[in-house]
Amino acid sequence: MPDPKTYLFDLPAAGRPAPFAIPEVLYPGVQDYWARSTSLRRFDPILGINAVVIHATAGGSSARAMSVMQAGTGSFHWLVPDENESQHGNIVWACAPESRAAWHVGDDKSHPRVNGGAKRVNHWSLGIEVVKTQVADPFSSWQVEVTARIVRYCWAKYPNLKTIVSHAALDPACGTDPGVDFDWNHFRQLVISPPGKESVSSTIAGATPMGKLAPIDVRTFCTG
Repeated sequence: MPDPKTYLFDLPAAGRPAPFAIPEVLYPGVQDYWARSTSLRRFDPILGINAVVIHATAGGSSARAMSVMQAGTGSFHWLVPDENESQHGNIVWACAPESRAAWHVGDDKSHPRVNGGAKRVNHWSLGIEVVKTQVADPFSSWQVEVTARIVRYCWAKYPNLKTIVSHAALDPACGTDPGVDFDWNHFRQLVISPPGKESVSSTIAGATPMGKLAPIDVRTFCTG
């Protein structure tokens, strides 16, 4: 049987995807609770991101997960709906702003293979909560696929993102999420080598990449 405490992998040096959008929508009214359930990051909100942490509810719905943010006792950046919820297969909920630290891992928790064993994980990570309304219910294919897609979105956006890790690996005494029913090996494959690349709009594809721009004489730039 798979052990969620071992769910961890590093992203390869090559293969970073081009930037793309994910099907995210702000959870209704969540902005009113950011001040009580998130913090300013101690590190740069872009360059300081080193890891993505995968969580899952144990018998709780999306609404129940969001009640944690409402109470100001925890938070996460994205929430992936369960298959018995109407948003399943269509959108993921955007919850905490990516630029702020969500409260999804205890401040004193760490793992020797994640960011050199550093603590205060929330300040240099992003958190994804996958909803599982029934404890023994398997995750849907879409849930695993869209979670991998969120990770690839993060990989494209954050240049120093290195590690994808389960909550159980960071804090085994707290829980076992995302649990044995989350197909970690398949998820890893979808992150590193998905069957099809993300589509990039012609508007974005038409731009010249930074590394291919011709040098200019900065002394004559914007002189009119």
